[in-house]
Amino acid sequence: MAARRRSCSLKILVLICVFVGSCCGESSDIERDVLASNTHRIDSLNLLLYTFLLILTVLTVWLFKHRRLRFLHETGLAVIYGLIIGAIIRYAGGDVGRQLVHEMVVPEKGSTYNESLPPDFLLLKFPTKNVGNKTYSYTFRGEIKDIEENEIDLKATFDPEIFFNIILPPIIFHAGYSLKRRYFFRNLGAILTYAMLGTTISSFVIGAVMYGAVQLMPSSSSFTFLDLLYFGSIISATDPVTVLAIFNDLHVDVNLYALVFGESVLNDAVAMVLSGAIQNYSKHSGSGTFEFNALMKAVGNFFSYFSLSLFLGAVMGCITALLTKFTRVRDFPLLESALFLLMSYSTFLMAEAAELTGIVAVLFCGMCQAHYTYNNLSVDSRKRTKKLFELLNFLAENFIFCYIGVSMFTFPKHHFDVGFIVAAFFCAFLGRAANIYPLSFLLNLGRKPKISYNFQHMLFFSGLRGAMAFALAIRNTVSEARQSMLTATSLVVIVTVIIFGGSTMQLLTWFNIPVGVEEEVEMLQYSGVRSALGQSAESRRRASDAAGSSNAEGTKPNEKAWMAKIWADFDVKYMKPFLTHARPTLLDTLPVCCNPLARILTTTEQLTQEPRTPRHRSDSDSDMCLDDSEMGYGNNVGGVESRQPRGVSSIATAENWPQAVRVKLPGPPGAEI
Repeated sequence: MAARRRSCSLKILVLICVFVGSCCGESSDIERDVLASNTHRIDSLNLLLYTFLLILTVLTVWLFKHRRLRFLHETGLAVIYGLIIGAIIRYAGGDVGRQLVHEMVVPEKGSTYNESLPPDFLLLKFPTKNVGNKTYSYTFRGEIKDIEENEIDLKATFDPEIFFNIILPPIIFHAGYSLKRRYFFRNLGAILTYAMLGTTISSFVIGAVMYGAVQLMPSSSSFTFLDLLYFGSIISATDPVTVLAIFNDLHVDVNLYALVFGESVLNDAVAMVLSGAIQNYSKHSGSGTFEFNALMKAVGNFFSYFSLSLFLGAVMGCITALLTKFTRVRDFPLLESALFLLMSYSTFLMAEAAELTGIVAVLFCGMCQAHYTYNNLSVDSRKRTKKLFELLNFLAENFIFCYIGVSMFTFPKHHFDVGFIVAAFFCAFLGRAANIYPLSFLLNLGRKPKISYNFQHMLFFSGLRGAMAFALAIRNTVSEARQSMLTATSLVVIVTVIIFGGSTMQLLTWFNIPVGVEEEVEMLQYSGVRSALGQSAESRRRASDAAGSSNAEGTKPNEKAWMAKIWADFDVKYMKPFLTHARPTLLDTLPVCCNPLARILTTTEQLTQEPRTPRHRSDSDSDMCLDDSEMGYGNNVGGVESRQPRGVSSIATAENWPQAVRVKLPGPPGAEI
């Protein structure tokens, strides 16, 4: 009987222990659920914060456009709003998020690790009473100086890889997809000179001058020459989105637009590859001293990475064109648009996976998609892809500039070195000047028409820093030198976007750059004719007549670059008939012996449609080069060829930008709108 009672007591004790243990387990699960719920709330609050910033930016942009205010662009607004919200989070958001719990740990005795490259994970063992030790894994975030006390401060910053893998690809692709290719290839020589040679010169000038400056700063002795050369490459990346938006609104001369836009597009790609080449040189040199073999390897890597990335992007664009040409996916516009988007994004990922440069690949993929694939898409897909990437570009650009403002207060790895920051501003402007003015002088020796001084000044002030420079700077902030680079780069971006971007209208006025110019008119023809702001309509009419008379006397319009001529001929005869439904077909251009192959590669649509003339082109930018007959010249007025836009009575300037346009129509005298 006593034994039975003891057995029952033991069973009751076991049940109590099990019940208590289960309660403890449930309590532990409940605590974890509460923690997960709180983390989710903070994540939602963080995303809401940036969404609110974008909404505020959009509404303010609408107000500016409604009131026709151009003293500040949307990107400048995004930066200012980001700075305000960042300051609020930093100094007034202490009670919003959960207070973070910190556990200080030290390496075990005998453990080995690389001080310059800490471990990727930390495995922490916590002893427990019931189930023994539990091991938790923590990922590496980098060196910190001030421990974050609040979760909202921590969540307001993003992993830098998000910028490279998600934010930047739509921006760069849109740059290639929306490129005015005809004017780009007309100015190809100048654009390549500014973008490739100029960016390299700017990087080395900035690196050398910065190295001399930091030698005079005792607090900046941690910088090596390679560090500052790397800084020169990332700060040379320009992003004149503010200037280009105003150029587009005011219809500034297409050649100036093409020079600024084309240089900035290729400049980003060159800066990306150049910074990688400098890192490769540092890796191969090892000791940090000059080594010729390491230099040759770095130069070889620069050209090989750039060319292979370009080739990959072009190939992926051509593959997409073939898929849309030889399949009936266009019968399902939604699937067609999805295929277009996925093929374009996969180009970036393939390049990065192959250790190439995804920025270069996706840029040239966008150019090929616009030149070939776009012609094969259905009408719905054409509209959808253009609007989709325009929207993604707008949101991504403004998100980055909002984040730049917020991160100035919330990002924990800023290092404010006043001397380094002042030197960075001076060197950024010096490097830009070393890019534009000497190369413009050399280009003008063999270029017709010349790049005038007012255009050169505008090119200099168009060298705003933006998304690419910031993304390159924030990618690695482990060392104090890289943290100083990030802080200086962020401040250069903020100042140039707000001040230089906001003063674009005034700069157009100061430099006497005409606005209100139709695409067909190339204002470089007027470089020798004074067209100052405030001139009377009669003065502008005389300038226009002078330019027209010079053309009538035999002066040729802006000639195509010889490389563009050769490529355009090959493109029209072989590439477009192969990749699109364009005429003439390969049956007309290939030798007779290749007719069987040409017939396979020619679609029924190509054989049945009529060849398109320039007047029938649905896309005004469908060709890489303009023919002289398409330039809008040859409008005989009183026996003299007019150089003005068709029907527009005079060319406006930034000061007298018209509210309405008077257009003379052929017909009875005095007939006009």
